[in-house]
Amino acid sequence: MQQSPAIDKLLDKIHSIYKLVIIASRRTIELADGAQKLVDTPADFKPANIAMKEILEEKITYKAREEK
Repeated sequence: MQQSPAIDKLLDKIHSIYKLVIIASRRTIELADGAQKLVDTPADFKPANIAMKEILEEKITYKAREEK
């Protein structure tokens, strides 16, 4: 049985729920399309849980756009 990481732990890494959702969803799509996992997980982990684990382990980074 897979377990999702606690939201508060994820928010410690990315301090905005909106950024967290966008980053996790984009990475989930990449994983579903065949991207290589950056963390070790059991075979039954879903792409969304893999993305969240990658965020927790700081394997995923993001760069904020500069305002014009």
